[in-house]
Amino acid sequence: MSTFQNVNEKMTRYRWVICSLLFFATTINYMDRNVIAFLKEFFCTPTADGGFGWSNSDFSYVTACFTIAYAGLTVFSGVIIDKIGSKLGLALSLIIWSACGIGNAFVGKTIPLHILIRSMFGLGEAGNFPASIKTVTEWFPKRERSLATGIFNSGANVGAMISALFVPWCLIHFGPALGWKMAFILTGGIGFVWLIFWFSLFGSPIKLLNKGTINQSEYDFIHSDDSELTPEQIENEKNGVKEKISWGKMLRYPQTWSFFFGKFMTDGIWWFLLFWLPDYLKKQFHMTTQEVMWPTFIVFGIAIIGSVFGGSVPMFFMNKGMNSYKARMTAMFLIALCPVTLLLTQYVGNVDRFGSSAMYLATGLICLAGAAHQAWSANLFTTVSDMFPKKAIASVTGIGGLAGGVGGAMIQLLAGFITDIYAATPTVAYGIMFGVCAFAYLIAWVIMKTLVPKYKIITDL
Repeated sequence: MSTFQNVNEKMTRYRWVICSLLFFATTINYMDRNVIAFLKEFFCTPTADGGFGWSNSDFSYVTACFTIAYAGLTVFSGVIIDKIGSKLGLALSLIIWSACGIGNAFVGKTIPLHILIRSMFGLGEAGNFPASIKTVTEWFPKRERSLATGIFNSGANVGAMISALFVPWCLIHFGPALGWKMAFILTGGIGFVWLIFWFSLFGSPIKLLNKGTINQSEYDFIHSDDSELTPEQIENEKNGVKEKISWGKMLRYPQTWSFFFGKFMTDGIWWFLLFWLPDYLKKQFHMTTQEVMWPTFIVFGIAIIGSVFGGSVPMFFMNKGMNSYKARMTAMFLIALCPVTLLLTQYVGNVDRFGSSAMYLATGLICLAGAAHQAWSANLFTTVSDMFPKKAIASVTGIGGLAGGVGGAMIQLLAGFITDIYAATPTVAYGIMFGVCAFAYLIAWVIMKTLVPKYKIITDL
């Protein structure tokens, strides 16, 4: 194989176009997912006042069932995507979740119907990350994977930011009775526009090399880690051969379980922020729907910095001579320290103590935690591509998605249970929840480091 340092031609950079497509897909994914968070107040408003009359626990049932469906189906979506490929896998996922997102507008206030349609919505969304991580592995060498993952993963924050502004606007512009429906319909429709660009711009590196879209220098750079593969694996990748893998066999590796527990312990923290942050701001600081728009927008905006910056941190350690896994774990340990500051959220959020500054101080700490989560997530996903062959990436990511979904569902149910118990004192309820969130990342890091103390590539799968 020729070296990627070809002096006769300037390397194309089409891989970043692919990364941009993944970024927009993830933006749409989280925009659609987060719509329901900003409708909670309307859903939980008494029917006499025009709402649905749900309790906090009712709302948590809907979000938890979505999370459980998302979790259970992520495993299967990963296996399917490894078989049918990233292009078709991500397209099918987006079609399903966009159609179900629109369908959410037509189920009225009946909780079982919302649970059903939201669970089907989870079926579609389950394919986004397995397909995206697999695509990054196919299009980027290890040195750039965490940065590429951080960039496309930042779409989660952009999607949440758009929801923070767009959904309240829908409620105000169309009125609550119609606005909640239009929020689902309009956000769901955007995904179908993305499909046009996906089918016209995406392809495998070898196909786009043959078409002249990328040159040999970029193709060689993308495959600069192929020295770790067997000749048969290299030939299969060039020819587009999809090797069969044993899902059960992957569970024998501690690397799989390391990723499993990393996701199980931490995904729920992000889901908690996605679905409950608007409710926290309203109850802690007595803010209106319009007033929570900008604080939530800022929280998710700052998280973008965490995603991109966190994805670049391991490159600093790699340049110091660390192998990719050690650099990744060092960065993740430093990142895991940041959410501990959530323990101070309710102290600095005490209006009697800090007055009008309390909301800004509390939001600042939540911004730090949100940014830390996205930095953690960008690196956690990349630990899979550090150690597993490309043919297994989507499947292992799906297994981790299952773990993250189960952990997320548990957090959703706990949040609903706690906020109902302490309905009269929401500051206590959210104090408990932030306490749960504070140490999740450090515990996850210890488990991961215990399971995989040293860098070890899997070559016998």
